[in-house]
Amino acid sequence: MPAALRPKISIVITCYNLGEYLAEAVDSVLGQTRQDFEIVVVDDGSTDAATVEILSTFSRPKTRLLRAPHAGLAAARNLGIASTSGDYLCALDADDRLAPTFLEKTAAVLDADSSIAFASAWLRTFGEERWEWKPRRCDLPTLLWEDTVLTAALVRRVAVDGVGGYDTAMPEQGDEDWDLWLTLVERGDRGVILPDILFEYRRRAGSMSTVCWHGAAHLPLAGYRFEKHAGTCCIRTTKRRSCSARTTSSSDISPRS
Repeated sequence: MPAALRPKISIVITCYNLGEYLAEAVDSVLGQTRQDFEIVVVDDGSTDAATVEILSTFSRPKTRLLRAPHAGLAAARNLGIASTSGDYLCALDADDRLAPTFLEKTAAVLDADSSIAFASAWLRTFGEERWEWKPRRCDLPTLLWEDTVLTAALVRRVAVDGVGGYDTAMPEQGDEDWDLWLTLVERGDRGVILPDILFEYRRRAGSMSTVCWHGAAHLPLAGYRFEKHAGTCCIRTTKRRSCSARTTSSSDISPRS
């Protein structure tokens, strides 16, 4: 497709048995104030009868549906990315929503500064919980500790391609986005968090994020992440200890230590 006709932004929405929420997610994209996008919905082998029925007749402007055997979230996202052409990528979960100015404001950041690889924002939850999350930093020390970047953060395709896409070797589904942001920053890419609530994050029982943090998947994912990024973790720990040693004086030591 000629560059002049190619959408600037590709939205990849993965759906596994979440058909009841899909229309809300897609419609939140269609309602954006910036409209140069394409939408690809990837059905990751849904087995829920209601979802299968919804997808069989699902139709929206600017939206294509891809069907694939169930292979997990990372593989589904990679499939969607491979079938799109936009310079910027947004991985939206089928049960979440973008605020109307999400694409306008995050894309403006990437348009203005080629040194920024991804642009995130603050979020507000809906569904079973109501709260706001306003992280400030997404540098390497922060991302080693916690994921402060939205799953749907707008990211340059060239950056994602440069690290081979989402990691399909993770031992459990979940945290693929955290691993992506950590991998990008680890190699020197830079992101920003806009101080604006631009994302609506659904909280519901049994969600993947709940399982990742409070279920059986938590320890395998944490162990995998530490092993994969062990070199960076060790360097940061060594530097921290070295800094502590240099800045500690006799007056800092307790008489009882």
